[in-house]
Amino acid sequence: MERTPLDKHNSFRQNDQTSTSSSANDGHSRHCSDHETNDSSGRFQIAHEVDQFLDVLSAIEDKSSGLAEVPDIVPAFAKIIESEIVMYNSGEANRKFGKVAEEDSFFMESVRRISKLTNALSEFSSNTNVSLLNHTSAALQRAMAFLEDEFRVLLDGNDHCDGEVSSQNLKKFLSFNSKHDQPDRCAVQRDSDSGDSDEYPPYPADAVATMHEIARTMILAGYETECYQVYFFSRRNAVRNKMIKMEFDVILNMDEVVKMSWEQLEIEISRWINVVKTCTEIIFPGEKRLAESVFAESPPTRNNLLSNIVRIVVIQLLDFAEATAMAKRSAEKLFKYLDMYEALQNLIPAIDGESCPADVMSEVAAAVDRIGESVVSIFCDLENSIKSDSARTPVPGGAVHPLTRYVMNYLKYACEYKDTLEKVFGRQTALAKKYIPPVSSRLSAQDLEKESESPHNFETVVSNTPFSIQVVTVMDLLDVNLDKKSKLYKDPSLRCLFLMNNGRYILQKAKGSPEIRQVMGDTWCRRRSTVVRLYHKNYQRETWNRVLHCLSHDGLLTSGKVNKPLLKERFKIFNTTFDEIHRTQSTWVVSDEQLQSELRISISAVVIPAYRAFVGRFRQYLDPGKQVDKYVKYQPEDIEGLIEGLFEGNTSSMSRRKT
Repeated sequence: MERTPLDKHNSFRQNDQTSTSSSANDGHSRHCSDHETNDSSGRFQIAHEVDQFLDVLSAIEDKSSGLAEVPDIVPAFAKIIESEIVMYNSGEANRKFGKVAEEDSFFMESVRRISKLTNALSEFSSNTNVSLLNHTSAALQRAMAFLEDEFRVLLDGNDHCDGEVSSQNLKKFLSFNSKHDQPDRCAVQRDSDSGDSDEYPPYPADAVATMHEIARTMILAGYETECYQVYFFSRRNAVRNKMIKMEFDVILNMDEVVKMSWEQLEIEISRWINVVKTCTEIIFPGEKRLAESVFAESPPTRNNLLSNIVRIVVIQLLDFAEATAMAKRSAEKLFKYLDMYEALQNLIPAIDGESCPADVMSEVAAAVDRIGESVVSIFCDLENSIKSDSARTPVPGGAVHPLTRYVMNYLKYACEYKDTLEKVFGRQTALAKKYIPPVSSRLSAQDLEKESESPHNFETVVSNTPFSIQVVTVMDLLDVNLDKKSKLYKDPSLRCLFLMNNGRYILQKAKGSPEIRQVMGDTWCRRRSTVVRLYHKNYQRETWNRVLHCLSHDGLLTSGKVNKPLLKERFKIFNTTFDEIHRTQSTWVVSDEQLQSELRISISAVVIPAYRAFVGRFRQYLDPGKQVDKYVKYQPEDIEGLIEGLFEGNTSSMSRRKT
């Protein structure tokens, strides 16, 4: 009669080291209960025989007839696994799971064998195998329950809290808890120094390797759901705790955000940006690395876990972003909104991939667009605020207008976000079409001199990108507004000084900001300098030409003789005119020191030589004594000193007057 695979297996066992096998067979029960026997080579021999038995079972094609006989190694092997679990749970520090690599390796391999054995036996339909199958199934369930607990302990960062902690582990324990503020947890570090608590997640390499083995074993045994749940809840709670530490544990609803003052909302936005940055740079990459290590052989499980963890965090972040986008918009919010936009943009590559659901990516993209719309709206509000600024009170002394300071500082900070704003405005194609500038050639210096005093922003700007067009539009609006405000000054000289002050401020801000200069270009800067010089010339013409007219020689000589009454009148008019100019323009303001110096030098260069020549030539025609003191009120040096006191915004007396 032909021998079956099971007969061959039994024959093999009878002929293979009979004495050793007999003693092993006679004492299988003692194997399972006696730990010293488990540590002997007998258990490895049984494991080897289980492998051979599995080969026999797989070779049987007809599984409907059941098994006539099952070797004793099957229940013995099940009891070995149960005894291993008892050993791990004994409470002895050196018997705990994860302490002895050889023991752990044998146990994990044994669990995988009992899983295969249980599956193989379940394929036979004979009722005679039910008791045996129940035995292996029970051992497998206990092993799975044990591994599930160990998996949870490793993930939660706990070690067995039995009070027997080595000084090295105690040091690691205290260090970990001090850094991570987890006083209720046990030591996460094992004896291996491969872990680094500064990393996220703070698991040592040996702990991650053990998690991988447990996950692999549970999934192979058909306990994927239990493995999934333990991992998911543990990592979800870990991420939640991380966010709580960053004070982002309270979810603000739409109404709360909308009702917040800007000061409160600004704090919340800063906190939100910090959380998004941490998620982008630390949490999501860390979770991905951990999942890839633990579930290396199970990509679907890994991706599903990461997907759900990412979804929970991202949805909470997007809820706040959506609420913020709906809040009342104002100019001061622009830069925080830009920070939010950049944070979301940086988040996309951190979550993009197989592990991120398409709907989550879609929600992130939508949130980016909504924040972008808020940015565009706020920036356009800047245009509206310039157009609507129709204040009728001129700035005292022709100083730089607050609107000019506000707009230029606003543009300076906005241009620091140039790349981001180019992306934002790039999506606004309608806006770009609306402001297409006219085509014009480069203007030469001579051409610029001939042009009017308009800066011609669109003609001189270096590029026509969506954001640069927006900046130039703001510049044009500001120029128009300043021109209107200059007409509030009745004095033409002060009008010129006001335009000169503001034009110089705009130019210096642009030159001092590489970002603005990059947008506007060198040609624009040269044109703006030309315009400021034109204001300077106009001021000098409106103010000091009157003084020079007083020093004219015309009409003073008649038939070779000096017309003394007219000479005296000229001196009197000069003194009155100069006194008036000094008294008035000492209260005018030029805050730019370089411009102030340029003005004083140019005035002195025109007035002092003319006055010195006039006094030098005609003083001799005045009677010595009181008449000279009466009409020659100032010496040239006095005039020079008084000019040095102009544009300081004060009303100091002419203390430097000399007789």
